[in-house]
Amino acid sequence: MTASRADPYATVVRLAVLLGGGASPARAWRHLATSGDPALRGAAVAAERGGDVGTVLTAAGGAWGDIAAVYSVAVETGAPLAETLRSVAGGLRDAAEVASEVRVAMAEPLATARLLGWLPAAGIPMGALLGADSAGVLLGDPIGRACLAGGVVLIGAGRIWSRRLARAARPPATVPGLEAELWAVALSAGASPERAREVIARRACGPDESESHAVDATLDLALRAGVPAAELLRADAWASRHRARTDGRAAAARLGTRLLIPLGVCTLPAFLLLAVAPIVLGLLRSGVMP
Repeated sequence: MTASRADPYATVVRLAVLLGGGASPARAWRHLATSGDPALRGAAVAAERGGDVGTVLTAAGGAWGDIAAVYSVAVETGAPLAETLRSVAGGLRDAAEVASEVRVAMAEPLATARLLGWLPAAGIPMGALLGADSAGVLLGDPIGRACLAGGVVLIGAGRIWSRRLARAARPPATVPGLEAELWAVALSAGASPERAREVIARRACGPDESESHAVDATLDLALRAGVPAAELLRADAWASRHRARTDGRAAAARLGTRLLIPLGVCTLPAFLLLAVAPIVLGLLRSGVMP
């Protein structure tokens, strides 16, 4: 059977349905493993042997690590697996959709920047089409060689600058609101805050410091108000995802404007050095221009 990659978020929903229908975790994982996904096969083997399914899923990387954190916290705190996975699956999928929306919004300005980045290099054949010996001037004339060196440096600087701007605009790899969701799972199962903190610290994949502070503030609010913290934490998780979507769209819009800076400072001057300057130098050397 050919191995195929399963959608992690669809898998969570199916797992919740199987568990809710009365299947044991080992049997549910065994059914899911028939898709051939290596992560699911590993999880099925671990569940059959009574091993740590969360560790296997974490090793698979990507979204499986987030699912592993939820699964492991639910198992260790005694939360009902089916109900927990069903309630958290929607939040995880929302977080994935946020990241996808941001990537789509950034695709157009990044593609435009990459396309225009080739403009200076295209200047040499463009000069040849106009009848100018641009390559000969750039390689054989001292001023032409200086233009060539300057153009290459500017092209490299523009590409590095654009990459850094794109990297800074990308959303963080962490799932927004995941830590709050994990706390809600643990506290809903009756775990004490100390126990919940211990389990989450061990299972969460790179917890975000600002999100940890937000969780602490919510726990303090719940304690002072005398209300259960779980629903407040779930509301915090939803707010984090909404904020991530808004911030991501704003970052993508800003990126489209900021990419104009390396375009004007580096790409356009490089085009002048590699395309326009050789033509002018060639005309001057040939005596066509007075």
